[in-house]
Amino acid sequence: MTRTRILGVGLLLAAVVPLAACGSSTNPLTPATSAASESSTGGASSTSVTVGSADFPEAALLGEVYAQALEAKGITVKRQFNIGSRETYLKAITGGEIDVIAEYTGSLLNYLDKSASVSKPDEVYAALQKAVPQGLTVLDKSAAEDKNSLAVTKETATAWSLKAIPDLAAHQSELTIAAPPEFKTRQQGLVGLKSVYNITPAEFRPLQSQATVDALKNGQVKAANIFSTDPSIAANGFVVLEDPKSLFGSDNVVPLVRQEKADSVKAALNAVSAKLDTPALADMVKQVVVDKKDANVVAKAWLTSAGLL
Repeated sequence: MTRTRILGVGLLLAAVVPLAACGSSTNPLTPATSAASESSTGGASSTSVTVGSADFPEAALLGEVYAQALEAKGITVKRQFNIGSRETYLKAITGGEIDVIAEYTGSLLNYLDKSASVSKPDEVYAALQKAVPQGLTVLDKSAAEDKNSLAVTKETATAWSLKAIPDLAAHQSELTIAAPPEFKTRQQGLVGLKSVYNITPAEFRPLQSQATVDALKNGQVKAANIFSTDPSIAANGFVVLEDPKSLFGSDNVVPLVRQEKADSVKAALNAVSAKLDTPALADMVKQVVVDKKDANVVAKAWLTSAGLL
């Protein structure tokens, strides 16, 4: 969760920055591929921060929520959205190209500490606070959660008698899974499916965004990694398989920030976290992805309704 998310491509998406090679000195945020803009809420501000996002609609939407909440406090904000996957945007925040980004507690913890075994929200958050690299910190987590999941069609669930992920074990020879490319090498992916459930699919198809949903809907794959706030689940009647051993764990939305900027942004961003819950997040994502509303309009409406503007 990665986390790259499997959501319909909306007007949010800009050019995706290529994944930076390990050890590369290339700046992942180049002028040619970034989607930066600056704004402020009238008058000069002594504080300026750059808000980034991963390359899927929910991430950019959350980036806009953070940006507007900060601007409401008189902070000058530069937007650097649709950077890429976690592998890329973590290079950006540790390198100082961005200062703030919305993250997901369980996915980030699992990325930073492959041996982490906690799954309950507060335990995951406490472990994450200890695991973040020097120079970074996480602020208050929100109640809003968007988890990794494996989804199948109703037809496949009926034909294979599927209710939970372990039920896939009896059909490995026929199992084809669609997911973002990173799913192949992550614990919250094929690695974990093997180590936790002893499941290895016959084929893995690396697909992004709407292509993953379409592949599942059209029967090209038997299962897909789709995230829990994705409106395509309800729209297509997909069945999300239960995860009894908590491979995917809890994944609360949380601001990841550079330590040097934490004092400046924590009041505004902690206020966002205090108000943001899963239904509100899912509704905003639907408005952006399905209803094709502009993310800045959706973010402003929610912040206003939450009393944060």
